[in-house]
Amino acid sequence: MILTRIDVRGRPPQDLAGILPRPGAPGRDVRDQVAAIIERVRAGGDRALLELGEELDGVALDRLAVPATEVAAALGRIPVALRGALETAHANIEAYHAFEPPPPGDYERDGVRVRHLVRPVRRAGCYAPGGRARYPSTVLMCAVPARVAGVEEVVLCVPPDRSGRVDDATLAAAAIAGVDEVYALGGAQAIAAMAYGTESVAPVDVIVGPGNLYVAEAKRQVSGAVGVAAAFAGPSEVVVVAGPRTPARYAAIDLAVQAEHGPDGLAWLLTWSEDQADAVCEELTRIVAASPRRTDLEATLGAGGFVCLVDDVAQAIAVSNVVAPEHLELLFDGAEALLGDVRAAGAVFCGPYAPASLGDYVAGPNHVLPTNRTARFASALRTDDFRRHMHAVSVERGALELLGPSVEILAATEGLPAHAASIELRRTQPVAAGEVR
Repeated sequence: MILTRIDVRGRPPQDLAGILPRPGAPGRDVRDQVAAIIERVRAGGDRALLELGEELDGVALDRLAVPATEVAAALGRIPVALRGALETAHANIEAYHAFEPPPPGDYERDGVRVRHLVRPVRRAGCYAPGGRARYPSTVLMCAVPARVAGVEEVVLCVPPDRSGRVDDATLAAAAIAGVDEVYALGGAQAIAAMAYGTESVAPVDVIVGPGNLYVAEAKRQVSGAVGVAAAFAGPSEVVVVAGPRTPARYAAIDLAVQAEHGPDGLAWLLTWSEDQADAVCEELTRIVAASPRRTDLEATLGAGGFVCLVDDVAQAIAVSNVVAPEHLELLFDGAEALLGDVRAAGAVFCGPYAPASLGDYVAGPNHVLPTNRTARFASALRTDDFRRHMHAVSVERGALELLGPSVEILAATEGLPAHAASIELRRTQPVAAGEVR
């Protein structure tokens, strides 16, 4: 049995949170180590980054920045089919993020006009995992919405391989997405470098991108010194809801899809059919045994793999809302009719032909999603994560007569006489139109 079996049949919704296993506090086990890394980077700059790269990754580098010529040359070194796939993904991701609704128009009431101003951050830092695998798709998912948002400078940190190089597929994705700077730099030290700056890496305004526990904890610790998207984008998660007629091979492969990212992730199967639970587990056992990533699959499924028997599809959705997964797959016909009941998920995939892997690459919406139950309050990465919203207020002379007395009363109530005086002064000593220049 690869998956731990849980049976919640007959249990009321209010009991589910107490029955279902909870993930541990994210970053708890690495908090002190991450804090030490961040402090070393803040104090030592590039020297500390190079030392940490050798100590933690076994890579001795003499420079951190990947030359722009090397990034551009990668486009010619990758297979033509891979370049075409990256360009297809780029086009779909760009189209979706450009579709995100613009801010509403100006607001006017009682002589007060409020304009909604949107300004992109000047410099965004993107992190793409590396080492265990390469993720050119994550480069696109992070850099494209930054570009769509109008960010002036986009930089990328990605761990190098043992030879000190960043692989060509990742560099090609950076070239296609228009990344300005690439650094062969990973882990908590990459997050610290982007947050505080070093001799080689100028600090950024926002950091985005998924990573392991060290990366996620580092983002948590530097939040406030730099903007960090609300989601805890850590190890991968999926909840697969399979009905009695869902092909067991579909459900099993989709559990393996997220589990093959490596340890610390979660893979849940929810079903109201014992026969389906057995069939999916049998199929998953076969997939794991034949996979070249067998070790990663066994580690993830052994610690974070569950099959949960429920009464019906309604209870399956209730369980999923407690788990609040990064990916939720509803692998049955008519799934869209249940979307109104889904309260917490990073992304939902509806029907047997909508695997999460499509969302990972070419569907268009972002695959940087909230994990560790942060989908209760956080969202997918979007263009707004790279923007600031301001409001500009314009006031007609007559609006002071209408609204000013309320300001004066409230200011007096709060013991702030200058607030009240700023209104009274303008009401009693107005200036002529056009006099103030």
